[in-house]
Amino acid sequence: MDFEVKPISEHFGAEITGLDLSKPLSDQTFDTLRETFFDRGILVFRDQHIEPEHQVAFSSRFGELMIHVLDQFQYPGHKEILVLSNDTDEDGTATGFEDAGRYWHSDLSYQKSPSLATMLYAIDIPPEGGDTMFVNMYQAYETLPDDIKEKIEGKEAYHSYTRNYEKNESVKGLRPKLRDDQLATLQDVTHPIVRTVQSTSRRALYVNSGFTYQIVGMDEDESTEILQTLFKHCRKSEFRYVHKWRFNDYVCWDNRSTIHHATPYDPAQRRYIHRTTIKDPLPVI
Repeated sequence: MDFEVKPISEHFGAEITGLDLSKPLSDQTFDTLRETFFDRGILVFRDQHIEPEHQVAFSSRFGELMIHVLDQFQYPGHKEILVLSNDTDEDGTATGFEDAGRYWHSDLSYQKSPSLATMLYAIDIPPEGGDTMFVNMYQAYETLPDDIKEKIEGKEAYHSYTRNYEKNESVKGLRPKLRDDQLATLQDVTHPIVRTVQSTSRRALYVNSGFTYQIVGMDEDESTEILQTLFKHCRKSEFRYVHKWRFNDYVCWDNRSTIHHATPYDPAQRRYIHRTTIKDPLPVI
């Protein structure tokens, strides 16, 4: 094997050493890396020095890249890259999506064909804060009480980007108002509450407090009670890995088997990250 794998927590995640992502990987090396990714759920590559075209090329080997609805924050010349940043232009207009993901969620679960994976490349980071917390949703499902498993077996739930858009703001008014053409691309969808991840054949919880809001065909009060129980269960520290960013970190995670949450940082400190997201070619089952 052309690289080394070092676990970063007991149940999931690994740091990969020995690879330079600015250079093409052989098919054999990539196939082994992909299997490691599916097995561990999160991969961390330290001290990478890549250009946008390198990130797009590497991400594309996992599948089709998705374009985020907030198209005003695309990297120039690479619409597949979403800029996560607190930078502004000369007029004070935001040039990056600053208020991204400060709640538990799985990226783009509100899409009919949601994301397989997300990849972030940290170009500039604050000296403290701005960590990313991850939860292993295989473990979260496996440790549920049997009576809760019975209640959610075979059930689906609604996911929405717009329903909690303003509620998910960390600071009121920080998020850009969605344009009419952006809203037109967003419709609520349903997905199984428990999904089988085809790459591993393991079952994982597939709900998140950012986008999931109602169990299909269930009384609203009972649905709210069950979902709140699931959300609380998923926040347990024993399911968690906290990534403390370093300059030039490149981090990938599987959105089918993890949820994540960005932590606050001092807005006076610069944060600048490039994000790509890969579409899952298979349906949620």
